[in-house]
Amino acid sequence: MTMVTEKEEVRENERKPESKPQPRVFKGSEEFQSNRLHSFVALIVFTGAAHLTLALFFGSFMIPLSKGVLVLGFLAILVYLPINEKSRFGSKLTRYICKHACSYFPMTLHVEDIKAFHPDRSYVFGFEPHSVLPFGVIALSNGTGFMPLPKIKILASNSVFRTPFVRHIWTWFGIAAVTKKNFISLLEAGCSCVIVPGGVHETALLERDSEIIFLKTRKGFVRVAMETGSPLVPVFCFGQSNVFKWVKPSGERYLKICKAWKFNPMYFWGVWGTPLPFSRPLDIVVGKPIEIKKNPQPSVEEIDEAHSQFVEALQDLFERYKAEVGCPDRQLKIL
Repeated sequence: MTMVTEKEEVRENERKPESKPQPRVFKGSEEFQSNRLHSFVALIVFTGAAHLTLALFFGSFMIPLSKGVLVLGFLAILVYLPINEKSRFGSKLTRYICKHACSYFPMTLHVEDIKAFHPDRSYVFGFEPHSVLPFGVIALSNGTGFMPLPKIKILASNSVFRTPFVRHIWTWFGIAAVTKKNFISLLEAGCSCVIVPGGVHETALLERDSEIIFLKTRKGFVRVAMETGSPLVPVFCFGQSNVFKWVKPSGERYLKICKAWKFNPMYFWGVWGTPLPFSRPLDIVVGKPIEIKKNPQPSVEEIDEAHSQFVEALQDLFERYKAEVGCPDRQLKIL
């Protein structure tokens, strides 16, 4: 019997080439079984809540005064009605929407290194672009179970939580208000957070022949990542800009109005002119985490350096995957 010494074993292991991390791919159409009826219902519930609120609001002025007051009162109650985040109905609805939305488009999640994510750590996912609606965040939510992280929260504008019906559905979905206090407390509580740095401002910059992301001056999420020591994760969603047709104004005055109102007045539509998005493949690419050293009081230079790393990683993701997902001529503009 040949005896192998400890030193020889170490040398043998050193000679073995290191295995390169291979991306893990989750295909929504294969992971979940669905049909058109269930997909339509799931997407209408997810996207149509805001349209229902608007219809009830404007409709209240077209009916007798007494009934109109009742409708407005009902909407006002829904704005302040407490929501049970752990509602069993809410959990079932979230799972239903995730399952059928992933199959509908369909969504494909590409994770460059699934082993780089540890369930006992919190991560800051920087998701781009926003497009009309960032449907790609669905693939990252706990409702799909794709990411090996126990708690994931998606951060959205505060206005969402002042809108009847929308606030209920999105709260059950795991969406939280994007305030700095909330952001930090979630990360410290062990939740990973998905944020769209460019936000709704990107909808005002939409172009049909290229991807626009508003990122050069958006550094708040980087500061929070540094203050909590949470790794930054670049995420890019291909195809999302094609799920709606849209019409919007243009020009500097329009951009100023959007900035002042924190809302983008635009008209968009999908299937049959409804809020139901068109079925277009969505490819969501999750890059490798960028390790961030914890720093409770980072300097401007340190924030700029970490922000530059993130922007370069995001741009690299776009360039490496655009041909693979079927849009080799697509251009990315970072403003």
